[in-house]
Amino acid sequence: MSQNITTHTDKKLPLQGAGGADHAALADIFNKDEDRVNWHDETLWWIRAKRDLSVHKIPEWEALRDTASAIKNNVLSNLNSYLQQFEANAQANGIVIHWAADGAEHNAIVHSLIKKHNVTRMVKSKSMLTEELHLNEYLAENGIDVIDSDLGERIVQLAKEPPSHIVLPCIHKKKEEIGELFHQFLGTPAGNADPQFLTETARHHLRETFLSRKVALTGVNFAIAETGEFVVCTNEGNADMGAHLSDIHIASMGIEKIIPERKHLGVFLRLLTRSATGQPITTYSSHFSKPRDGQEMHIIIVDNGRTVQLGREDFRNSLKCIRCGACMNTCPVYRRSGGHSYHNAISGPIGAILAPNLDMEKYADLPFASTLCGSCSNVCPVKIDIHDQLYKWRQVIVQNGYAPTAKKLSMQAMATTLASPFAYHMAGKAGRLVMKYAPFALNNKLNPWYKQRDMPKPPDESFGEWYKKNRKAP
Repeated sequence: MSQNITTHTDKKLPLQGAGGADHAALADIFNKDEDRVNWHDETLWWIRAKRDLSVHKIPEWEALRDTASAIKNNVLSNLNSYLQQFEANAQANGIVIHWAADGAEHNAIVHSLIKKHNVTRMVKSKSMLTEELHLNEYLAENGIDVIDSDLGERIVQLAKEPPSHIVLPCIHKKKEEIGELFHQFLGTPAGNADPQFLTETARHHLRETFLSRKVALTGVNFAIAETGEFVVCTNEGNADMGAHLSDIHIASMGIEKIIPERKHLGVFLRLLTRSATGQPITTYSSHFSKPRDGQEMHIIIVDNGRTVQLGREDFRNSLKCIRCGACMNTCPVYRRSGGHSYHNAISGPIGAILAPNLDMEKYADLPFASTLCGSCSNVCPVKIDIHDQLYKWRQVIVQNGYAPTAKKLSMQAMATTLASPFAYHMAGKAGRLVMKYAPFALNNKLNPWYKQRDMPKPPDESFGEWYKKNRKAP
């Protein structure tokens, strides 16, 4: 079978948020394919159910969550000292440490390391931090060919799309669409969408990539201050393959990835994949403590707004996130609107509380993309109060003047109505009359609330009117 391996050196991946559309407008695009929406919803709920079955087998699950949350609280309160401890121990292990204040600095460091070795190709394991920093686009503009080695990430890379989920990057794509991508880019027979065949094809394609790249970049799931080592969790072993076959291993980590001691790993590794996919543990939990003989190992420690979030008392707990995606799998809005509607590298409920910290105006829509049902907080393995933070972000965004004019006017009208008993009763009476005699005024194509809903039968009278008739004062 021929393999027409394509590169992306001359292809610019679409920037997230392009077009300036907000969550509702982007969700409308996703919702045009009703069958896909139903399939997306059911698939993610199936994963949520697997998570429930898995965690219920552990009697100490809640104690694990409490412990993880307490460890992260300790980390956030002593972040400076743990980072310095990690740096000293990692350097003693022979690892080169770099610090990056933002994406521009991080990307420039990666580029300088690649240029230093006169290399034009790099293999990368899944790293949502590099998605956040738009590394692939930056390197492509500078003539560096980056191949994502995680299968899901490779599929969306071929489709020139960003990941739609932090753990399941191509969960929005059906196998037939993946088969067509492989036919177009990897030379598989047209119409073949057999998952086993496609997986085998990807394995051969990525094996050539691993063998021919001198530079490998991985993410970091946990960095241990006590030992200066770091751990990368994957289900495909792609981080191992890339890092072990490369001459230069670059690891990109956010400052919040620190944990104090190696013994704390046991807590987080038990929580991570059970929350993500319902697995007992990630297939590969790879420990990197020092470069092998003849290899260079670099770690880039990135801030990119995290210290600002740390200083926001109401939102600092969002930095506890271990990127399991459980909040996305359970969120009724995410499941029915798709990850791309969040126009941010981290989508779903956790992304909706992280993104406004980076750019409050650009991401002002995201905290409103929630029912505030609290399911995200209930499944979070480190007990982040996600739905409370979504509610608080809404208040901050409105106070800072970033709410849409239509939303502000409608909320002002609602506040005026609810503050006046006369206006409230008159509005209720008018609503019942319209629903009874002119239902078409509400139940039409211009009112999305009534899509797939039945018009309720209006009551003959309000509760206040009923109370006056039946509960007269003695």
